[in-house]
Amino acid sequence: MAFDPAFLDELRARLPIASVVGRRTKLARSGRNWKACCPFHGEKTPSFYVYDDHFHCFGCGVHGDVISFVMQSEGRSFPEAVEQLAGEAGLEMPRQDPRSEARSREAQSIGDVLEAAQKHYHQALFRPEGRQALDYLRGRSLNDETIVRFGLGWAGEGRGALLSALRSSGITAGQLVQAGLMRGDESGAPRGDLFFSRVMFPIRDRRGKIISFGGRTLGDAQPKYVNGPETPLFSKRRALYNLDGARAALRDPSCDLIVVEGYMDVIALAQAGFEGAVAPLGTAMGTEQLELLWREASHPVLCLDGDAAGARAALRVAELALPLLQPERSLRFCRLDPGDDPDSLIRRDGPQAMRRILDSATPLVEELYAQMSVGVGTDSPEQRAALRKRLEAAAGLIADRDLASEYRRALLDRYFAASRRQSPRRGFSGSPSRPARPAVRRSRSEGGEESGALERLRLLTALVLSHPALLGEVEDHYGRMALPQPLDDLRDAVLDWFATLTPGCDPDAATLLAALDREGMGDTARLLVAGRAGLRQSGEQGGLFAMEPIQQWWHFYGLVNLPDFVREVERDMHAALADPALEGLPEALLGRLRALERLRRGESQDDET
Repeated sequence: MAFDPAFLDELRARLPIASVVGRRTKLARSGRNWKACCPFHGEKTPSFYVYDDHFHCFGCGVHGDVISFVMQSEGRSFPEAVEQLAGEAGLEMPRQDPRSEARSREAQSIGDVLEAAQKHYHQALFRPEGRQALDYLRGRSLNDETIVRFGLGWAGEGRGALLSALRSSGITAGQLVQAGLMRGDESGAPRGDLFFSRVMFPIRDRRGKIISFGGRTLGDAQPKYVNGPETPLFSKRRALYNLDGARAALRDPSCDLIVVEGYMDVIALAQAGFEGAVAPLGTAMGTEQLELLWREASHPVLCLDGDAAGARAALRVAELALPLLQPERSLRFCRLDPGDDPDSLIRRDGPQAMRRILDSATPLVEELYAQMSVGVGTDSPEQRAALRKRLEAAAGLIADRDLASEYRRALLDRYFAASRRQSPRRGFSGSPSRPARPAVRRSRSEGGEESGALERLRLLTALVLSHPALLGEVEDHYGRMALPQPLDDLRDAVLDWFATLTPGCDPDAATLLAALDREGMGDTARLLVAGRAGLRQSGEQGGLFAMEPIQQWWHFYGLVNLPDFVREVERDMHAALADPALEGLPEALLGRLRALERLRRGESQDDET
């Protein structure tokens, strides 16, 4: 039984060979690849290696792809192995009929036509009619070795030149239409060459076979770049330019997989020594292309222009990638200066400048926060709440729950840190802050305003430690406060823990303290809790400890940040009163209003502490 090559390629793409081999023998990482003791002959020292698309044993010589591994390890015939793997990959087995056999022959025929066309285009580049194109490529600093390596060519002036050149090889106009090299009218009759007066770039699949072409005009004609149409061999969203070359280069563990915007960027990078470069084919990056990237590298680098369009592209790819993320695969981003691309940067400043750009690549979480927060105001609670909801929604797109929790925590860490940076960090007496002593036990000997403010910050933290359910209401305010050490580190650990909780659960103090023990902060937390308990038993703070914990928290928060607290409460109250959908003030806002009134009346003599 003969199978369509496209079906077999899809089968191999959906089932990474390492996952199939790993079911029969224990694999260990060896650079970008895997190694194991050979399952086909007894050995104590591993000589069986699994690469991205094949395996090879240097001991017994056995080798092959994922299909042949199933055949040899389980004694199955080729059709049986294909059927088994298709079931695992969720692919429907193709029914063998005359039409499928005809499609297989058609695909093979198209491949032959494309190879013949590439040979013609390449030869034309070095003939007199291709002089202008050759001068253009050399003017872009490409040497002849690079031109030959990438198979660049020239499509002549005449609209029937390609058919005239290939007719002697038995190639017909109908075949050129099927291959996407000639236009067809509504009835399918040929109407002329698709590519003319253009520099030609062969597009190859991951195995190195030509599947289409791209063409660049030398004049002012639009569009500047044209790609071939969809054919049985070619789909723009399932291909990347130079994927075959990048795959070969990535066998070197030090090589980066770099995604750039265009053909010339890829070629310039390869000539400069960055051979793991690929580019999408005139369309925005899609999920199929991301999967192609992750098959070759766990953390590809997207190198985008530094202008507004590059920022939009970065955000789109970041959001597209979120549902597909796994702990072992992500993305990195690097940004060029506006007006630059890898080609122009390398020609002007050399490969070392490109190396610096790549070395500065940031992880996906950094890029995501930067793009989602750019231009977003955070002056009002509404703006901050909107940004926070957007960040949490982005983290919620990640299918892996543990990874989603980590992203939520990382994004909110940046959110709180940015909020704290927006306000000048002040000390307890109004002067610029300085590191506090590491001790957290209560001291009566310090005296003064600074000691009182520090005590209030300790009590705020102790309240959160004793009643972590408070975080559901105070997390934003608590996260933006300026705290001394070690309260600052303790607060970060508490918020990290809170970010890992399932929404709607009831957090308890014992679980929080256990988590802080694992971070080495449990003793510090217990001292704070014990200090608050001592105050309560001694009767200090008057009747304050008879209040609900949330009222206590807002009271101490207001004492430390009274001007800001007044502005926040008044702003939120006016916003609530202006909302016709609300029938009354929210309970949380009422609680803050009561705390503010108590502070204004001066009913508590907190300065005694």
